Amino acid sequence: MGDRLKAALEGLYGRAPRGMDLGLDAIRASCTRFDFPERSFGAVHIAGTNGKGSTSAMVERIAREAGLKTGLYTSPHLHRFAERIRVDGEPLEDATLATILGDVLAREPGLTFFEVATLTAFLAFREAKVDLAVLEVGIGGRLDATNVIPPPRAAAITRIAFDHQDKLGDTLALIAREKAGIAKPGLDVILGPMETDVEAAIAEVAHGVGATVSRARELTAGIAIERIGLAGAHQEDNARIAWAIGERLGIPRATIARGIANVTWAGRLERIETADGPVLLDAAHNPDGIEALAQQLAAWKLDPSNIALIFGALADKAWPVMLDRIAPLAGTRVYVRPPSNSPRGPADPADLAARCPGETAGSFEEALALARRNVSRGLVLVTGSIFLVGEARGKLLGITGDPALAL
Repeated sequence: MGDRLKAALEGLYGRAPRGMDLGLDAIRASCTRFDFPERSFGAVHIAGTNGKGSTSAMVERIAREAGLKTGLYTSPHLHRFAERIRVDGEPLEDATLATILGDVLAREPGLTFFEVATLTAFLAFREAKVDLAVLEVGIGGRLDATNVIPPPRAAAITRIAFDHQDKLGDTLALIAREKAGIAKPGLDVILGPMETDVEAAIAEVAHGVGATVSRARELTAGIAIERIGLAGAHQEDNARIAWAIGERLGIPRATIARGIANVTWAGRLERIETADGPVLLDAAHNPDGIEALAQQLAAWKLDPSNIALIFGALADKAWPVMLDRIAPLAGTRVYVRPPSNSPRGPADPADLAARCPGETAGSFEEALALARRNVSRGLVLVTGSIFLVGEARGKLLGITGDPALAL
């Protein structure tokens, strides 16, 4: 990492203690001062509690298979901040990131971490002259910084589940209404599977601004998706949303199928074979994500006595519910703090062990050693926090990363 990029990232991370400021006034004013970079590309906008990252990755790959120059903006990162801003599938080059990020930090002292990241992505996509930018919403939708874009070419809401209730509301309907805020006049928002009352809440918000909604399952009825590049039965719902978006973009079905088959997205039911045995990484970090993981483990008919769970979570997550669901599926449990420089601290491993008996470790390396001691060459499952997954993946693959940050 060059000195310029290091200095820029230090400046960016220095804004982390401010937290996340939901609202569009600041980012809208900054976009105006930078001559409206968000208007320089066609966009696909994807919101949801879970699945939006995987769906965004699928749509980007479909567009790239179709010959489009693509941008992809997601959060958070597993290893390096540059992973959040991709051009044609590759993280933004260090020199480009250092220049744009440094300029934004110098000119916009009032923006938060996420607002700076979002504006940097918009400017990078304009400079790269991308044909299509796939934008994953950070939190919610209505007041998320990504929502300053003009009406996109397509938009979707993947799933609605409990997460970030302090910011979005304490019922699924309230959370849904916040996510439905990405609806814009004339837009038909594609929906993943959700409860009737949740869908009704989204439809009410959409209709109120002159938009409509359609179910991905109905839009793709009769289409057999033969191969999905990401593991897990739950990925079929994401693939159907991505397929429907691909058709909205006018991409041929054969190309859509190829994009879905070739997609990659690290840390989602990702199996890494090591000399000591397999490690399964899954970034499930809320009860809905853990449920999908648990169902997949059941579908694989794995023997719990041959599974060692390494689990860590941020303190403000619903980790008791998550742990109650996943812990019984593993004969061995090891608890560790996930790395995070965010204002939200990690849950104490001792509290996790008190909830569901297991060992505690002071580092991922120690946790892995304890897990292997109990299951030998069996499966080690790492989950509970995307930051723990990122650390584990970095250690296993020898990848040096930037600080983990939940923004």
